[in-house]
Amino acid sequence: MAPSKTGERLIYLPLGGAGEIGMNAYVYGYGLPGKERLILVDLGVAFPDMDGSPGVDLIMADISWLTARLDRLEAIFITHGHEDHLGGLPHLWSQLKKPVYARAFTATLGRMKMEEAGLARDAIRTVKPRPEVITAGPFEVQFVPVSHSIPESAALVIDTPAGRIVHSGDFKLDRNPIVGEAWDDAAFEAIAAERPIKALMCDSTNVFSPLPGRSESTLGVPLSELIARSSGMVVATTFASNVARLKTLAEAGRSAGRTICLLGRAMKKMVLAGEESGVLQGFPRHIGPEDAQEVPRKNLMLIVTGSQGERRAASAQLARGKYLGLEMREGDTFLFSSKTIPGNEREVLKVVNALSEKGVTIVDDSNGKYHVSGHANRPDLEHVHRLLLPDMVLPMHGEHRHLREHVKLANDAGIAALVATNGMMIDLTGEAPKVVDRIEAGRVYLDGSVLIGAMDGVVRDRIRLALNGHVTVTLIVDEDGEALGEPWVDTMGLPAKGRGGRDLAEVLEADLTAFVAAAGRKLMGDDDKLEEALKRAVRQVAMEAIGKKPEVTVVISRLSAE
Repeated sequence: MAPSKTGERLIYLPLGGAGEIGMNAYVYGYGLPGKERLILVDLGVAFPDMDGSPGVDLIMADISWLTARLDRLEAIFITHGHEDHLGGLPHLWSQLKKPVYARAFTATLGRMKMEEAGLARDAIRTVKPRPEVITAGPFEVQFVPVSHSIPESAALVIDTPAGRIVHSGDFKLDRNPIVGEAWDDAAFEAIAAERPIKALMCDSTNVFSPLPGRSESTLGVPLSELIARSSGMVVATTFASNVARLKTLAEAGRSAGRTICLLGRAMKKMVLAGEESGVLQGFPRHIGPEDAQEVPRKNLMLIVTGSQGERRAASAQLARGKYLGLEMREGDTFLFSSKTIPGNEREVLKVVNALSEKGVTIVDDSNGKYHVSGHANRPDLEHVHRLLLPDMVLPMHGEHRHLREHVKLANDAGIAALVATNGMMIDLTGEAPKVVDRIEAGRVYLDGSVLIGAMDGVVRDRIRLALNGHVTVTLIVDEDGEALGEPWVDTMGLPAKGRGGRDLAEVLEADLTAFVAAAGRKLMGDDDKLEEALKRAVRQVAMEAIGKKPEVTVVISRLSAE
């Protein structure tokens, strides 16, 4: 490639995934300041919670900085098929409309999503791993196979006139991953030998885990032993995208003489995508829920969705009662072959307690026997640093504490490093990373079928309604400003009775009637001022009656003589 021209720079700008786990979206640019040609790596989602984003379906990075520079965006590269890297594509691609590059399994998942959203399947282009090169403006990109908890994950080698970048994606050092490709030291040694690594953008999820990561292949024996000694029906849950774990669980169940049934749309879709793309072979025979009802409980194993306590997933529905004709009973065993993502503890505990009430034996990963992480632990990260010997490390895919610890890890090895969180534009051109700009790195919400901005006020109003309740006041006024009848109220999310046992609506209506009767003609003739006065009156009376100031909507209807 041609050498860097004077004044041109190489920049890195995370829009999501840096300072949080999820919602990954990373921009790279090369060129004159403000005129850089750009590529985007990953376009993922995060998941909402009822405390901070009630009613929201998905959370994504705000890509308005990119949409304002569409003429400079060359392409989108997706490292693997997890929702936090791929899930934003069907919701945001129509704003970008740039070619998307991914490996076969990831492309298969992406096309399914695009089709469901009514978008063009051919927007996603299937690429082969290194040495195939995709040229996108000043960038030459190669997909390098890495092991992770989903097949065909890839690190990216990004060559630029200013140097070579390795974007790790999510990875672990698994040399026998059951499904998918093994970690290969030699491949990364060759990458570093070809051209010095200017910058390593590196997964930081498990930087606090002090022991080397374990292989997926270590789970088969303990899982088989657990299932063999279980007397009733066995139900296991894991991440639907962890195709290797699905196969490990199914094989363990089969070896214990059990018939396998998969429950959950996402799980079936992943197995189908794995088989269609060729990465999943020899998956044990499995039956549907109708046939599963005919199998004796001691000979049946269900593998189900909902490892994070998702309310509509199979795990939660089995905990609450019957699901597709199947139910859990006393003496059955429920296995969490997964790690609870921080923030999901409460929902998982709801499932655990509901199962406990049924008399189900619950087995989780607290002893580390039945789950291995898909991310590199601290010693593994140090190993990768030594393999690549990068000039600088930019930690990503982690909360702020993870990024900060990863910087310390790199610095201890004599490598320049920087905590770069969402919205920080980093110049990589020199010998050390340097912050050169900061942009507003917001987020957008999928709310039903509509995208809304986090700062639009919709969710804020929803939270206020949940906290405070709501009162609607209706008042009819004639053309002379005289009230026609008394104002009436409707309440929602508020107690029916206040202090002293008095009906809240009646207390409000009585006070508002007195207020309107005493109001002057000037106030009654000004809708805006009258509305504010009625709101104040409602909140004051409600505070005295129930100790809350509700949200208030006032409807004033004016009747003319015509």
